[in-house]
This record gives sequence, structure tokens and C-alpha cells, in this order.
Amino acid sequence: MSQDSQFSLLRQRRFGPFFLTQALGAFNDNVFKNALVILVTFGIAGLAQEQINFYVNLAAVLFILPFFLFSATAGQLAEKYEKSRLIRGIKLLEIGIMALGAVGLWIGNVPLLLGVLFLLGFQAALFGPVKYAILPQHLREEELVGGNAWVEAGTFLAILLGTVLGGWLVAQPGGSHWISAVVIALALAGYAACRAIPPAAPAAPELRINWNPLTETLRNLRFMRTNRTVFLSVMGISWFWLYGAAFLSQMPTYASQVLGGDPSVATLLLTLFSVGIGAGSLLCERLSGHKVEIGLVPLGSIGLTLFGIDLYLAHPEAATVSGLSAGAFLEQPGAWRVVADLVLIGVFGGFYIVPLYALIQTRSEPSHRSRIIAGNNILNALFMVVAGALAVGLFKAGLSIPELLLVVALMNAAVAVFIYSLVPEFLMRFMVWLLTRTLYRIDQRGMEHIPDEGAAVIVCNHVSFVDALILGGNIRRPVRFVMYHKIFRIPVLNFIFRTARAIPIAPAKEDEALMHKAFAEIEAALAAGDIIGIFPEGGLTPDGEIQGFRSGIERIIERSPVPVIPMALSGLWESMWSRRDSRLRRMRLPRRLRARIGMSAAPAVPAAQVRAESLEQTVRELRGSHP
Repeated sequence: MSQDSQFSLLRQRRFGPFFLTQALGAFNDNVFKNALVILVTFGIAGLAQEQINFYVNLAAVLFILPFFLFSATAGQLAEKYEKSRLIRGIKLLEIGIMALGAVGLWIGNVPLLLGVLFLLGFQAALFGPVKYAILPQHLREEELVGGNAWVEAGTFLAILLGTVLGGWLVAQPGGSHWISAVVIALALAGYAACRAIPPAAPAAPELRINWNPLTETLRNLRFMRTNRTVFLSVMGISWFWLYGAAFLSQMPTYASQVLGGDPSVATLLLTLFSVGIGAGSLLCERLSGHKVEIGLVPLGSIGLTLFGIDLYLAHPEAATVSGLSAGAFLEQPGAWRVVADLVLIGVFGGFYIVPLYALIQTRSEPSHRSRIIAGNNILNALFMVVAGALAVGLFKAGLSIPELLLVVALMNAAVAVFIYSLVPEFLMRFMVWLLTRTLYRIDQRGMEHIPDEGAAVIVCNHVSFVDALILGGNIRRPVRFVMYHKIFRIPVLNFIFRTARAIPIAPAKEDEALMHKAFAEIEAALAAGDIIGIFPEGGLTPDGEIQGFRSGIERIIERSPVPVIPMALSGLWESMWSRRDSRLRRMRLPRRLRARIGMSAAPAVPAAQVRAESLEQTVRELRGSHP
């Protein structure tokens, strides 16, 4: 895969039409929503201020309510029926809804327009589970990060552009007519795009639909809890929507009261956040090396906290001026710090959200994926409602808008610590990602030979103290490494090894009981379908050359007959953490940073053909073939 593969996805039928369909849908929703709010606030004569406030708040409730009522049913429909056909039906529904909205705009009937907004929420709730469940069926696993990045970037930019266009059109002479024409045209364009989406087979065609949203929602939540990582990923995504809703809902008032700006400043803030999300999302594929890298999630949460705090520090007090245009605001002291904070909050939000969506898609069972995503949508909606309630409560307690944003940023740190304490895999992968991306440039070959599921053993040459970190951080499945007990106990690295459930082992002459315990753990792990990683040389190379493979691998395969994948590392002997580097330090010679290293895998060897000598020869050939 080339580094620009996520851009090539847009030109391919298996992704391009779907991306255009979902982006046009988000764009159309926001054109209509923002036009309706502005029309109610400024454009419909005869409404008292109390009525305007009531209708504006009711509009927000009516759009989000269908996610609670219909997401569970939508998840079942996405599981039972072919997805491209379902999308076409949903887009046809959008055309009808927008036609009804055009009628409401022409006659200026507010209750009818609010009913249309409820129907748009219903249509969005139906589309949500299909939107994310179809990606793993059309994209390879190494493309999922790029695909999700485009979906998140496209969604936020569509929200931005739709909000701006809706507000601009409704302010023009004959604005209602323009809005009517545009929303119908966008719905028709979305339907035209969706007709090119390739078929995606139903995951559970035999499923019987449970039409009770309450019992089905509870069933989905119970099922999510059976996979701890998936459930906490869903909770992490929902927290992000609470964080985002708390920030974005305050932006108009923040722009006016705190920054002293006019509406153009509020638009600028929304633009900065949206562009940041888009940039961060699209950077995920490059930073993750075309795989689902959950190590980016802690990085994202750190950025969300740090730059959320700095946004408070940049402008903690209300402005003494008012009515500033966007250009005039940027000339104020500290304005560019606010700009930088909002962009970076968006960037780190992209780092946070994209891997979590990809993780749910890869770790959830295909037969339940749509229903899990439906449950995720329900929790997202709930957390956004909680964000509103939290804001109301903190304002009643006397907090200002900057103080509210500070509290949310600090809460983000507390939530992150809580989640990573429950699932240390996130923090472990972050540490591995940081280590490998800081110290090494890694060239991978043959990684497709590692099976996506089922038990297997990986054998590799042993060059440095961080071999397990490099292999584990770049293999898409969790690997349980068997390692010399003294390396296992190295401070700091020990946290990573324990979190990755590495298995410490010792020679019989050092600790026979630990050796027998290690072999028993290996057998149990392979019986459970895990991947085991071993270094058959029995220790670090003393001279950079591959040492003879010991017979322990044959003993393992005799007890657990599974395939063996030979792998080789090259270039590490000249980098940090090898024994060669230890001698260089004693001679006070400089270390080599950012070393280019190679990681290669060969096709799996069947259990019946496993011999230590032949595996050693294969690993030697692999290392020799890697420059």
C-alpha cells in the first residue's frame, strides 16, 4: 500500500460512491437544519421571543430523538438486508422528506418544518449502522483507517459547509425558495451517487426483527459488554461526542461574549475545528502505517486535554469589545493562540476518533457489527444530551463559558485515565507506537502471511531488547511473546510486556519451575486461538549474527500442532538497545537514532514440517533478502 492510498480510495467504486453519498447526506441535513433555525429566529413574522426560544430548542431535541427510538431497529435492518439496496431505500426516503420540507418552507409552517426535521433524524438514524458496517465489507483491513478517516473528515466538513450554505441561502431574497431547490437537488444527487455503491451481502439474513426499541437496545448493550475492548471503545467514542458537543454548542456564544466577535467569528471557529478534525483524521493512516493503531487514541486524548486547557488560558476573561469581524478578531492579542488551540483540538480529535471506529469494525463479530454500531449511535446521542445538561448545570453553578470548557478538558483527562486503566492495551500500544516511530523507520514485507484469526506461532531472530515491542507494535493481531525472564522484568518495558500478556521463561538450569509454567501457558494460549511469538535462539545475539535455533519450538508444536510463521528483523544490530550498542556506550561512541530496520515474514510452515534447523535457515534467508 502506498502512503497516499486513502486518496486513491476516492477513485474506486467500492468507496467513492459511498463517500459521496454519506457526505451529501450530512451536507443536506445541515443546510436544512441551519436554514430552519435562522428562519425561525429571524424570518417568520408573528413569533414571540418565547416561541422562538421554544422552537429552536425543540428543533435540537426533534433531530436527536429518532436516534433513541429507531437506532436499534436500524441496526437489525442493516444486519438482515443487503446494504447497498438498503442505502438506496434510505436515500429515496430523503428525497420524499426534502420534498415535504420544501412545501413547509413555501408556506412557512413551523410545525410542519419541525416534523420534517424529526423525519430527517429518523433517516439519519437508519443510515448510521449501514454507514459504518459497510466499510469492512468493501475495504481491506489495512484500508479501514483511511476509509474511516475520509468518513470523519467528510462528515465534519459537510456539517461546516452545510451550516454556512444554509445560513447564507436563507438570508437571500426568496431564501425559502432557494433552500427548497437546493435540498431537493442534494437529495437527488445523493440518490444518484448511491446507485453506484457495490452490493454488500447481509451479515445475518435469517435474523428476526425485534420491533421493540427498548428491549432491542438493552440487548445490544448487553452484547457489547461481552467484548470489553469493543464496549469501552464505544464508550470512548460517546465521550468524544460529549466533549465535541460541549465545545461546539458554546462556540457562537463564546465567539460573541468571550472573543467579542460577530457571527463571522463564530463561523471561523467552526471552520477551524472542522478543518482540524479533517486534517487529524487524514493523518491517521500515515501515522498508523495503514493499520488499526489504537496507540493513537491516548495521543488524541492527551491533545484534547492539553489544548482544551490552553484554550481557557488563552482567553479566560470576557472581551471588552464587541462586534469584531473575523479579520479584526485575528488582529487582537492572543487571537492566533485561540486559532491554534481550536485547530489542534480538532487534529487530536481526529487521532482519537478514527482508530476507535476502525477498532469496533475489526474487533466486533460481523453478524452483530451493525447492531453494535446502532448501540454506539444510541450512546452517542445520550452523551450529547448529557453534554447539554452538564452545560446547564455548570452555568447555574456560576461558571463562565471558558471555565466550562476547562472543566470538560479536565474531565477528558480523568475519563482517559479511567478507560486506560480498564484496558491497558490502549496505553501499551501508545508507548510501543511512540517508541518505534521515534527511534526507527520500519520497512515491512510479507505481513499478509500472518493469519487474521486462529492459533499460530511466530519465530524470529533475536537482535535487541525491544524486538518484541517492534514486532508486537506492527503486527495487526495481539501477539503473546515468550521472552527471557530478565528482559521481561526490565523497568518501564515490564509494564508493556505484562499488558501484552507476555510469557516469561527461563532455562531449566536457572528456574525449572518457571520453564514448565511457561510451556503450560503457551499450550493454553494456542488452544485459545492466540498467536505466540518466540525467539528460538534462546537469547540476544552477541555478535549480530543469527545463532542456532533451539529445539523448544519443536516441543511446542508437538504439544500444540499449529502453523509456524518465520520472521526476520534486520538493521537493529546497529540501532539502540542491542548488545553492540551497549559496547559502543562503554567506548563513549554516539548511538544511532532513527535507524532503518526491516521486518519480513515468510509463508506459514505446517505443523508436520516444523524443524528447528529448517526454520533457522528460512529466517536467515529472510534477513538476507532485506537490504
